[in-house]
Amino acid sequence: MHLPIRHELFWDMDVEILDEQTHAGYIIQQVLNYGTLPEFATIIHFYNPETIKQAIKQAGYFDPKTFAFVLSYFDLDKNELQCYTKKRLHQAHWI
Repeated sequence: MHLPIRHELFWDMDVEILDEQTHAGYIIQQVLNYGTLPEFATIIHFYNPETIKQAIKQAGYFDPKTFAFVLSYFDLDKNELQCYTKKRLHQAHWI
């Protein structure tokens, strides 16, 4: 990977085989969840808006602050995001 993004964001994958195009969804999700503002700016400038929106919609998890941010910044409906619809389907029952 040649993007100026900290390799620590990809602790669960070998950065040497990480490809910016093939693994775009993974890279975008990791930067949104754990990256800094300059790293966010990097993905905004590197990927086209539709690629970013598609990656957001298919992401499996966003923490609550990131979730609210991506909805607002990218003007998305929460029902379009897999992490929201999937979360609602598997809520734990409290006894």
